[in-house]
Amino acid sequence: MHSSSIIGLPPASRATRWLMSGVVAAALAACGGGGTDPVAQAQAEIATTTTTLHLDGAEVGTADPALLAKPTFHVAPVVLTPPDDVDEREANASAFMAPKAQVVPSELRSLSTKRLTIEALEVARTKGAQAVKSADGESATPLAGTGVVTTYTVAQMRAAYGFPALPAVGSVPTGAQAAQLGAGQTIYIVAAKHNPNVAAELAAFNQKFGLPNCAVRTLAPSTSLPLAAASASGCELVLAYSTTTGTLTSTPPAYDSGWATEIALDVQWSHAMAPLARIVLVEAPDASVNSLAYAIRLANSMGPGVLSMSFGAPEGTWTSSLDSLFTGTNMTYLAATGDNGVSVMWPSVASNVLGVGGTSLTYTGTGTRSEVSWSGTGGGTSAYVPTPTYQQSGLPGVGSVARRTVADVAMNADPATGNYVAVIAQGSTTVQWISAGGTSLSSPMWAGLVAVANATRLQASKPLLGGSAHATLYSQIGAVPGNYASGFADITSGSHGTCSTCAARSGYDQLSGLGTPNAGSLISLLSGASAPAVPPSVTPATITGQVGTPVSFTVSVTAPNPLTYSLSGAPSGMVISTTGVVTWSTPVAGSYAVTVVAKDTKTGLTGQGVYTVNIAPPPSAPVVAGGTISGKVGVALSFSAAVASSNPITYSMTGAPAGMTINSTTGMVSWSSPVLGTYSVVITAKDTKTGLSGKGTYSVQIATSALTITAPAMTGVAGKVLTGTIAISAQPGTSLSVSITGVPFGMGFSISGTTITATWPSPVTGNYQLTVVAKDSAGRTAQALVPITITAK
Repeated sequence: MHSSSIIGLPPASRATRWLMSGVVAAALAACGGGGTDPVAQAQAEIATTTTTLHLDGAEVGTADPALLAKPTFHVAPVVLTPPDDVDEREANASAFMAPKAQVVPSELRSLSTKRLTIEALEVARTKGAQAVKSADGESATPLAGTGVVTTYTVAQMRAAYGFPALPAVGSVPTGAQAAQLGAGQTIYIVAAKHNPNVAAELAAFNQKFGLPNCAVRTLAPSTSLPLAAASASGCELVLAYSTTTGTLTSTPPAYDSGWATEIALDVQWSHAMAPLARIVLVEAPDASVNSLAYAIRLANSMGPGVLSMSFGAPEGTWTSSLDSLFTGTNMTYLAATGDNGVSVMWPSVASNVLGVGGTSLTYTGTGTRSEVSWSGTGGGTSAYVPTPTYQQSGLPGVGSVARRTVADVAMNADPATGNYVAVIAQGSTTVQWISAGGTSLSSPMWAGLVAVANATRLQASKPLLGGSAHATLYSQIGAVPGNYASGFADITSGSHGTCSTCAARSGYDQLSGLGTPNAGSLISLLSGASAPAVPPSVTPATITGQVGTPVSFTVSVTAPNPLTYSLSGAPSGMVISTTGVVTWSTPVAGSYAVTVVAKDTKTGLTGQGVYTVNIAPPPSAPVVAGGTISGKVGVALSFSAAVASSNPITYSMTGAPAGMTINSTTGMVSWSSPVLGTYSVVITAKDTKTGLSGKGTYSVQIATSALTITAPAMTGVAGKVLTGTIAISAQPGTSLSVSITGVPFGMGFSISGTTITATWPSPVTGNYQLTVVAKDSAGRTAQALVPITITAK
């Protein structure tokens, strides 16, 4: 005799799970053991344990694939005529010439510029643009404008941004000149996959633009870390192949044309800005965020320097878990903000990484450059990373940001106003030239600038910028008007989306951050040079008060000398003292924009800031919303009657049914076991400071449980198949557990939707009773008794 039967499973496991999502059907195999007893029985054997079915209302999700980062370069859809040879003999010759312009063939203008490679261009030239798919299947982003590409040489970019002139080709620079070229510093380029032609491409780039050549070596797995200090007089390109766990290997990663283009761009343009810095290229084995993170850790172990990352992945809840990557000793980290318009990408969003945005550059070889924000530049406010201290509300030029906002700085990134990059297709030895852009371009150029600043700091016996780069750029330069005007070009035109913060504006914005560098002045300021006399800096703020209560506050001003103060736009009765204390003895309700003017008594320079003064009207009684609350019999119920108030509130309740309680400090109402009916409950909220009270009525309606079992009695004849149904009605989205006891020997069950079908192939004469108990995930239960009568005939 069997003692139990578990519905719906092979006898060996005796357990099952019923998944319900929409309409899900599952079959429960008939159970029971072997054949029947040959001796006639008056009644079938009853299982002594419970048969259990589990009904789960949630779908089982699949795990996300490994998170991948993408390179952020753009390439104009044209193979360029090679740049002129003028810089080969005199490295600065093209600096005073207009950049070359080249028309994009009409048949190629529909190509997406995003991650376009020389291989794809060759396919388009031979088979047509339709043969080339947009990178990663993304929607096409064709070249904007007239189809004419302007491309800048190294000398033109250095002149446009105010970098010092390059030394004569073949000359030996002095110590000061070498520092201005980044001598003794290391720039780390972290990328994925492998570029087998990176050294040959760099050599061609150097020859064409009169730059110092670089010795090349590859790190062996046994290399001792950290590396020895970089040369103080010569450039070196060091290749490092990282494993998936951040160790050195002698095996290079697999080739990828997109990442190979990114690597060529990063290496050549970091070198263009810091021609004597050592460049260490760390190639991750694949583009997963994990592998790139280990490559960054490997770079951290190699010694102090500047690390540039021209790739990105959309930020997520995981972003801050990788913050420890960006805490290397004497390391400064930079990353491209991306090429998708308004968006926030990791790693640029990390609070210890300089997010580098992009602009569209115009420079004719004479005069000053002009720029607008590039329409493709990434940037925006993070959904996850808190506002770092250097972006706190009120900092001049930044204003108020809800969370970490990128970009921090910017540089040329538009492929239509791009930079020359030398590329060699896989399996070829022929150098070709492209017009490259994207924030992939601006990040390594900024890395070169920081490397030069570090070299000049060391000459002045100052430490490397390291992790203080943000504080220096924002607080010591961006927040000081004279320094800001000297070190940065403020980009005030252009947009990268339609949101309220998607347009460039005066001061800081999410497209270009603080702006683009006036390199000579900015490097000097980053190197700790004395700043010129600057006006007082008045920090804006918001002041709150209440009618009938005097208002007093002290303005915040940064200035080296004594000051005098005055107010503009102040309401009647508001005054400021000689020490900068503002008072208003009889405030009137309203909002006032009051300009505080501070004047330096020694230099005569003035600064001003706007204080917003909000005066609230007299206090009012709390307002309790009231409303209708629905619940179910026996299912715990809770709801909040809390009111908005700047003062502490106490709560009380009248008319409540037995068992219903209210938390006197939070206003949370609880009823552990509701009883059928409708109840009118009055809740009172009292302001503990003003003594004013407000009341609200809640109609609490308790209905019967939504869980029911419908199971008619079953009758049959011995030896003839008997079937019956047990129908369960439950609230949508809940999980159910159904137990059945009293199961006759030989009876099995199957499921269709929410109906259980009982089948007894060979009933035995007698009277039986099934006990069916259903319980849902909300704690509701239902029970039904199912009589079974089997007659002899």
